[in-house]
Amino acid sequence: MKRFFKSFVYAWEGMRDGFVNGRNMKSHALSAIIVILAGWFTVLSMTEWLIVLLLISGMLALELMNTAVEYVVDLVTKEYHPLAKKAKDIAAGSVLIFAVASAVIGCLIFFPKWFG
Repeated sequence: MKRFFKSFVYAWEGMRDGFVNGRNMKSHALSAIIVILAGWFTVLSMTEWLIVLLLISGMLALELMNTAVEYVVDLVTKEYHPLAKKAKDIAAGSVLIFAVASAVIGCLIFFPKWFG
């Protein structure tokens, strides 16, 4: 049971490290705060909130995974290697895909309420 609870401590440490040292995590967190405030003032439905919160949590989780990939690649090699670059670029690409999809879905949720 102690190991089970200790895993939450490790997870919290990982999230904290991602926010403190992750290159893009702060901008994602700021974007999340802005979207939450916009949702509050726009008065989203329960379904819309569920979608927005799923997108925010998915974006933050994916950015943490991207940071983890960068750490592992940097641990393996400090020198330039084409496969290390590919690993980092692919991880960053997955974040970009989710960010663009999140932005499009956000526009589909918010724009009709603001401009409709």
